[in-house]
Amino acid sequence: MDDLHKALGDISSIRLQVARSTEFRGYGPATLAATGLFALVAAGVQALWVPLPAQHITEYLALWIATATVSATLTGVHMYTRSRRIHSWMSDAMIEMAVEQFMPAVGAGLLVTLVLLRAAPGSAWMIPGLWQVIFSLGIFSSCRFLPRPILVAAAWYLLTGLCCLGLGGARALSPWAMAISFGAGQFLVAGILFFSAKESGDEA
Repeated sequence: MDDLHKALGDISSIRLQVARSTEFRGYGPATLAATGLFALVAAGVQALWVPLPAQHITEYLALWIATATVSATLTGVHMYTRSRRIHSWMSDAMIEMAVEQFMPAVGAGLLVTLVLLRAAPGSAWMIPGLWQVIFSLGIFSSCRFLPRPILVAAAWYLLTGLCCLGLGGARALSPWAMAISFGAGQFLVAGILFFSAKESGDEA
């Protein structure tokens, strides 16, 4: 029995090592492009529903958090099915690795939002820029198992986040601040993944 447990442990270790050295193809370009479209739609809804976001920060956050939740759910479901198809026996290990890399950024974004709303509501205008900076860190931390050009997308989110913070005040809550950053950013990520997958034969 000891030999069997040791063999199973060795197989698990080998699977993990192979997963760590394999480029993750679980993110679907079409799905990520759809999340960029969601950001553009949400910006349009904000312009109509929350024209003065600085005075209605709760509604503003509800809209964008709902958009992020829908986008994350769609991405997660498609990541699971796509990874099963492409990575086969390594899919569980690779999905776990992808989630582990990005979850700290998600948690940090949530905690920063809660702290600012509770301790410094007057600084809530900083939230969109901080979201973008934290999102960029999540992408940077995932770069080691994604196509190298994804660094461009990470740098894009870092730049847009800093620009958003630089706007200061109510201007940082403009629907365009999120539409341009996340809309264009997700289209950029989708394009990078599409052409990288095409080169490896994963996409038709």
